[in-house]
Amino acid sequence: MNAYSEIAKSLKLPTGACIDGQFVPAKSGATFETRNPYTGALIAALPACGAEDVDVAVAAARRSFEDGVWSDLHPSERKQILGTLADLLMANVKELAVMESIDAGKPVADCVEIDIPETANAIRWHGEAQDKLYDQIAPSAPDTLALVVREPVGVVAAVLPWNFPLLMMAWKIGPALATGNSVIVKPAEQTSLTALRLAELALEAGVPPGVLNVVTGMGPDAGAPLGRHMDVDALTFTGSTEVGRMFLEYSAQSNLKEVCLEMGGKSAAVVLSDAEDIAGIAKTQAEAIFWNMGENCTANSRIIAHKDVYDALVAELTKQVADWPLGDPLDPATRQGPLVSAEHFDKVSGLVDTGKAQGARVVAGGEGAGGLLFKPTIFAEVTPEMDIYQNEIFGPVVGVTCAESDEEAIVMANQTQYGLAATLYTASIAKAHRYARKLRAGTVGVNTYSEGDISTPFGGFKSSGFGGRDNGIHAHEQYTELKTIWIDLSA
Repeated sequence: MNAYSEIAKSLKLPTGACIDGQFVPAKSGATFETRNPYTGALIAALPACGAEDVDVAVAAARRSFEDGVWSDLHPSERKQILGTLADLLMANVKELAVMESIDAGKPVADCVEIDIPETANAIRWHGEAQDKLYDQIAPSAPDTLALVVREPVGVVAAVLPWNFPLLMMAWKIGPALATGNSVIVKPAEQTSLTALRLAELALEAGVPPGVLNVVTGMGPDAGAPLGRHMDVDALTFTGSTEVGRMFLEYSAQSNLKEVCLEMGGKSAAVVLSDAEDIAGIAKTQAEAIFWNMGENCTANSRIIAHKDVYDALVAELTKQVADWPLGDPLDPATRQGPLVSAEHFDKVSGLVDTGKAQGARVVAGGEGAGGLLFKPTIFAEVTPEMDIYQNEIFGPVVGVTCAESDEEAIVMANQTQYGLAATLYTASIAKAHRYARKLRAGTVGVNTYSEGDISTPFGGFKSSGFGGRDNGIHAHEQYTELKTIWIDLSA
């Protein structure tokens, strides 16, 4: 048994929702189970919060905001507290990594080396940025002073996905807290544990009670009431396009709260005729789709390759998965753990079966590997009308499509409703500039798979995004209101 398995045996698991600085059961007393997707074992029973609990959490957030215990702090004071929270996250990195691994099925090595450090970095970065941002003075007559200032929007709801539970929480609460808002987080019901643990650490760091609340439960019971709530000023969501549309409707039905959506993706990697190092490209693209079990909205689930490099790329990509380590996510050698739930496993399996039925050729994988493990799957001879070309699978499945020309490859890449991310491989700097601008996606990596970093805005075009961006200074915009203050100096 390795060290991470030992940590798993002694974890102190949260059991209550975090509302106004206290960890409490749901008002109804109802709970729901969260289970280890690898073993099927029960991890914990968590509060199944409903509208009544949401009302209490929103009231606590509103009270803390209006009292100014957080919103009226000097930005440097908020920076210091958020820095302390980042330090506490890193001091507990192994505990958090194990908790995330058993809850989501994520390989623990990825959690230790990527997810938790990037979570801490996101919170620290936004905290550090806040006391370095300046408001503006508009040009005006000598007897007038025109100030353009940003103020916190107020009460922010953040509804999270299950694929990167802690990191997506940091992407939301980092800028929302840094700008002085009070926040209610609704984590995905599949992966709520680390959100509650982060809330504990936030209180320890000095975030006042009521400023950061976490309500656990099902989407219709806890997420939808946040979307419809008349006292939530802004809502940020990462998840499916289907649910994102619901939050837009909830806003229209309630108080027209600001809504920022980061939704589905069907990202393409375009390999042009002059692309070099096909073996290297195959290695990068294997990681781009099979990392995190393919449960990643930017995963390059489509590869569109020029006919001159198509066969070589399929062959090299197939080599990459020959010895891909699947298994226990608490084993540091594992690169791919189980899918998050039986429901999601069935969805992935169904889309793979549809791909086979529609004529795509399986060159690797194509089936489960026991339990909720799914073999890394590569389809060749995929065409744009196929379901696996158009629909987000959100699993370890990639389809490779042949293009007759570089121009056709770009056209094919844009032939979906999504536009979250894309990748472009070329040896020509001219093609890199020209075609990167033609790809309809919020982030384009050139000669590498990339989501950018904390300093660059993240979000999508078309059905992949709406209303704002995560990351970068741009993320602060959706959590603030722009105000003009016009002062008459002649009096």
